[in-house]
Amino acid sequence: MSDKILVVDDEAEIADLIELYLNNENYTVFKFYSAKAALECINTTKIDLAVLDIMLPDIDGFTLCQKIREKHTYPIIMLTAKDGEMDKINGLTLGADDYVTKPFRPLELIARVKSQLRRCKRYNSPQPQDEERTVIAHSDLEMDIKAHKCMVSGTPIALTPTEFSILRILLENKGKVISAEELFHQIWQDEYYTKSNNTITAHIRHLREKLHDTLDKPKYIKTVWGVGYKIETQ
Repeated sequence: MSDKILVVDDEAEIADLIELYLNNENYTVFKFYSAKAALECINTTKIDLAVLDIMLPDIDGFTLCQKIREKHTYPIIMLTAKDGEMDKINGLTLGADDYVTKPFRPLELIARVKSQLRRCKRYNSPQPQDEERTVIAHSDLEMDIKAHKCMVSGTPIALTPTEFSILRILLENKGKVISAEELFHQIWQDEYYTKSNNTITAHIRHLREKLHDTLDKPKYIKTVWGVGYKIETQ
C-alpha cells in the first residue's frame, strides 16, 4: 500500500508539479489549493506526511500545522519564502519537521519526503537492536521505543518523529553532551542538504514545551552553551 501524502498550496502550478513528482514515486496524493478544503481530508483520512505552504489564502500554513498537531504526529514539511528565516523557525516551533525554501527543485522535495517517511517508519517499527532495551526512563519521563510512546508521570506526550528522535538520542546518551551537528548527523544523515542550528533549537524548544521543562531550571534537557544538549544522569 502506497504512502498517502497531503499537499496544500494555493499556487496551482506548484501543487500540480508536486503531485506529478509524488505520483511518479507511487505515492497517493491528496492535493488541495486551500487550507479549509484540506481540513476535511485531515480529519477523515489516514495521512502519512503533509506538505504545507505557509502563504495560503484562507488559513495560513502555521495554523494548519497546529491543527494537524492537535491530533496527529506524522511528518510535516513546510514550504517557505526564500528569505523567510522566521517562517522556518515558527513552523518548526509549531511542530513541523522540516522546511523547503521556494523556489525549490522537485527532486529535493522528493528526497526530503522519502527521508521523513523512512525516519517515521523506523521509529514506529520494532528494531532488532531494541530487543534488550525497549524502555528508557529518566525521573518521571519514560520512553517506550518499540511502542513509540513517551510519558511524563504516566501521562502520554504526543511527539513528532523528529522530537521523538531527538529525545531518544539524548536519553540513550544520558550524561553526555550531544552537539547540534551530532544530532543532525544521527537524524538526517542520509540527506545531502545543510541546515542551520535554528532547526535543532526550534525542535528542542518545542520538546521542552511538551515536557513542561524550562531553560533556566531544566528537569530533563539541559543546554550546555556553545557545546550542545544533555540529559543529566541521576
